[in-house]
Amino acid sequence: MRDYDLRPAEGEYAPYYKPYIARVPAEGGLLEILERQARETQELLRGLSDEAANYAYAPGKWTIKEIVGHLIDSERIFSYRALRFGRGDATELPGYEQNDYVAAGGFRERTLESLLDEFDLVRRSTVLLLGTMPLEGWTRRGVANGYDVSVRALACITAGHELHHRAILEERYLVAR
Repeated sequence: MRDYDLRPAEGEYAPYYKPYIARVPAEGGLLEILERQARETQELLRGLSDEAANYAYAPGKWTIKEIVGHLIDSERIFSYRALRFGRGDATELPGYEQNDYVAAGGFRERTLESLLDEFDLVRRSTVLLLGTMPLEGWTRRGVANGYDVSVRALACITAGHELHHRAILEERYLVAR
């Protein structure tokens, strides 16, 4: 399995993803970063009870379980985009409404353990997909949600998206290691 130390340039992703990409360490292989951060997020949340994981820091905000479900759904979408574009599919892909996905996900009714197990499997699938993609696949592009995006940008977005939500868990939900 290959691990590429490739960071996207501006223009390879929608401007609203810039804060996510900025969170990803500048050095190191993206696959190693994705694997490491998944372990760190698991460690952060594994000790929480289901009751604690149904906490939201304010009315109308997602619970901890819903955040994990959102990470799962978003990663599947980012990986699907990476698969399509990495294989040379030029079909424009639509965006998605994250709040609708969370509302329909039923995450509050699930155990935190089942969500973390699913997150682990989705992340391993993402790493395998990206790790077996040839270098030229990483630089291929497509259009998603009306914006040009490269596969390597999608890898960084995936990592940065998780880091964004982990920071929220630590700062606003007061989940600590």
